[in-house]
Amino acid sequence: MIGRQGRDAGQVFPIYMMMVAFLLLLAFAFFAVGKAAALRNGAQGAADSAALAAASESRKQFEGPFLASLPGKMLDAFLQGHPVLGCPAASGFASENDAKLDRCQAMPGGYRDRIEVEVTGRGSVDSPVLPGSEKNRAERTATAVIEWRCPDWESVDFNDDGVQDIYFFSCKGGDFLEIRPSSPPPWDRVSKILFDVRLVDD
Repeated sequence: MIGRQGRDAGQVFPIYMMMVAFLLLLAFAFFAVGKAAALRNGAQGAADSAALAAASESRKQFEGPFLASLPGKMLDAFLQGHPVLGCPAASGFASENDAKLDRCQAMPGGYRDRIEVEVTGRGSVDSPVLPGSEKNRAERTATAVIEWRCPDWESVDFNDDGVQDIYFFSCKGGDFLEIRPSSPPPWDRVSKILFDVRLVDD
């Protein structure tokens, strides 16, 4: 009887070990899936911040061309064709969020400029149960837009010399703005009234 019990115990032990090994494998797999999801979320956050940074920086750089366009009645032409110059800022924000900027593409579109970015996270899944996972890194994209908020505007030439002395802008949300090209208000305040920056779905 004792010998039989020993044989039974010897047969059960390998099964027990297989079950333990299977559970460990399952735990590693769940961990890898969770880590991959976390890396994707982190990369998406990096892409979002990079796109917003590029758009916000571009908005800051509009001041010179924007104000220069006012006296020459070139406002419409400027709004439809101004350059988007904020991509260098996107690289820094991606790096701060543990990612590398792979692409930053400006797509001027009249009164609504789009900036698309693509980033690759620096972290990898690196799971022992997933061969090659040490090379797999999250790739995510994001798009931000710079929108003109003031579709209604007019100008006044007080002395009829062909140079507009003052511009009035009626903007979304009830904002009203007055710009005198000879003494313009601080751009960091004006730009946020004239242009909106936000993320959009790709």
